[in-house]
Amino acid sequence: MRYLALMLLAPWLIVLGWAYWAYPKSLPRRFARRAFDALALVAAVVLSIQAALIAYDAVELPAADQFGPKSGAIWQQVVPALYGYGAFVAVLAVALIIRHLIWNPRKRSRPV
Repeated sequence: MRYLALMLLAPWLIVLGWAYWAYPKSLPRRFARRAFDALALVAAVVLSIQAALIAYDAVELPAADQFGPKSGAIWQQVVPALYGYGAFVAVLAVALIIRHLIWNPRKRSRPV
């Protein structure tokens, strides 16, 4: 059950990873950029998994009382999904900014 949140979120993370890899088309596609993109995607996946596992362990389930277990157990899946998604998007956002600063074709075409 620890990985359920990530398994349910995986299709959307794959779509985001593909969009990061494929766009923008205006940037040059050389080996250095592809290596940077691959490293960014691997870092996003690893940090997403780590964030989800930490969040799963951090969620405290409510104790059962005389009437049985209380509601709230869903948060043990919702919070890891949010943390995993947030970590994935944060890594890709930082990578997008760095990638734009390094490989921006408009920056190089300006006369000095």
